[in-house]
Amino acid sequence: MPIHEADPWREQYFTGVPCPGHVHVPTDDPLAYELHPRHRWVYNKLLIAQSQGLVCGTNEVMPARFPVFSKPVINLRGMGVGSALVRNAREFRERQSPDNFWTEYLTGFHVSTDWAVAGGEPVWCRHARGVPGPAGTFDHWVVEAGRRELIEHHSRKWIRAHLRGYTGMLNLETIGGRIIEVHLRFADQWPDLYGPHWTEAVVNLYGRHEWSFKDADRREGYSVALFGPHGPRYAHPNADLLNEYRAVAGVKSVQITFFQHLPPETHAMPPGGFRLAVINCTRLSAGLALRARMAKEFGLGRVVSPRSGTRLS
Repeated sequence: MPIHEADPWREQYFTGVPCPGHVHVPTDDPLAYELHPRHRWVYNKLLIAQSQGLVCGTNEVMPARFPVFSKPVINLRGMGVGSALVRNAREFRERQSPDNFWTEYLTGFHVSTDWAVAGGEPVWCRHARGVPGPAGTFDHWVVEAGRRELIEHHSRKWIRAHLRGYTGMLNLETIGGRIIEVHLRFADQWPDLYGPHWTEAVVNLYGRHEWSFKDADRREGYSVALFGPHGPRYAHPNADLLNEYRAVAGVKSVQITFFQHLPPETHAMPPGGFRLAVINCTRLSAGLALRARMAKEFGLGRVVSPRSGTRLS
């Protein structure tokens, strides 16, 4: 296995890729934190906000104006755990926690951008725009073929100023062009949508400190999430059913994103739901149709895109 993958449902993207034994490529934050001691400070979200001049503070200091966004200073588990919009002083006092800080409320698209960085110099990027669902969830992500000049200009400047000497993959989450989170790894949810031989280029970046990916034929892709209610203990589809899902035209891959042998409460999940599956596809209509089918077969009822106003029943 050339890439250290913590989630078994994503190992499908990395099997069969040759890799020297000394190369270590992280896909989760705890391992990335350990492998990069010089740059691990980026997991402190308060420092990230301060590095951009955002209005922010610890939860011991009342904001001068609302709304603000409260979240943990450090959260290596992800999935928006402990984060919330705070609308007024009463809510702020109720949510006070020594582990959290607050920052000004940013508006605009939530974009996840994977960067390849060689010696502190950004050499490649690809953007994915999140379409939000309820309470910290994402209905789906659009893996975009085009550029985002505002994000790229701000991010390149930030990377060059703050990550000198870093070589590896980098994921920046932005809202309205401002960085809200930094991860010393790539987004392992949709590497199959970046194009052939992208994973080999990642291995080459870590092994030889060179970026070799030929990114001449970008195509838009989609990563569709299926959430269920918190509480029930869900079971995986059987192997035959999974093979049926993956054979659907326009579908690139299907991930079943939970451990059925573990209690639901041991999974890091957002308040809005328990993530059951992710469908990567080249046609959004194919992904949404398969999600609706899977929702019924998980016993959830009907689910469609939030653009039509219908939510998971």
